[in-house]
Amino acid sequence: MQDREWPQESELVVCTVENVKDFVAFVSLDEYGGRQGLIPISEIATGWIKYIRDHIREGQKIVCKVLNVDRSRGHIDLSLKDVNEHQRREKIREWKNESKAQKWLGFVAEQTGESAVEIEDVIFKKYGAFYPVFEDIVIEPETTLKKLGFSKKITEILLKVAQESVKVPHVEVTGHLHLTCTEPDGITVIKNALKKAGADQKIAGVAIELLYIGAPTYRIKVIAPDYKKAEKAIEKAANAAIAVVEKAGGEGKLVKKPKSGKS
Repeated sequence: MQDREWPQESELVVCTVENVKDFVAFVSLDEYGGRQGLIPISEIATGWIKYIRDHIREGQKIVCKVLNVDRSRGHIDLSLKDVNEHQRREKIREWKNESKAQKWLGFVAEQTGESAVEIEDVIFKKYGAFYPVFEDIVIEPETTLKKLGFSKKITEILLKVAQESVKVPHVEVTGHLHLTCTEPDGITVIKNALKKAGADQKIAGVAIELLYIGAPTYRIKVIAPDYKKAEKAIEKAANAAIAVVEKAGGEGKLVKKPKSGKS
């Protein structure tokens, strides 16, 4: 798979430290077939370094930033000091997820009798990674599987593996929806508005819940994979309800609450 034979400059890569010398450390790049890279002492840590082994040791799993790639000479220059703790954690998490996803794809290939390499090639060309496709299959199965274009046999096993293996994190956004309508059919108008906000707002991967608190206030809760989608969904649902009420001569507004954490 040519696209993954070499890393790109500025890319973060997971490495295993193989050999530490006085002024340089040699590592293998885990995601690139064990290709060799080197970290000069000046890129190990900020400030003056007395002993390089105070900062890096053989067998250690580290995250580095790619400084330069010379394919003709087979050289990859790396920096350890340019990676902060947040970047390191995120990259390790991503790497672990990709490793799991590759094992899942191997299982799919085994169960279907298809080539693992060919399945990986299709996914990598569309996604540039493996784990995100399993998340998308869980969130939007029909759209994602159609986009991939696999045979029915592969599609069925992919769906089964995704549903059994991936738990997509969710966030909650809540608010109070204030709806009033003094017209004779005001109660019917409010019911139609709530229906419009709830059942009629179908968004992939998003759940909308409505709870009566006490006239004219209703609690609206949106559960989604991320805050961006949740915020968009709650605004869309609230606006749909408010539009119904206002059209009938009533009034409505949404008061959002502070965000809740991921579950």
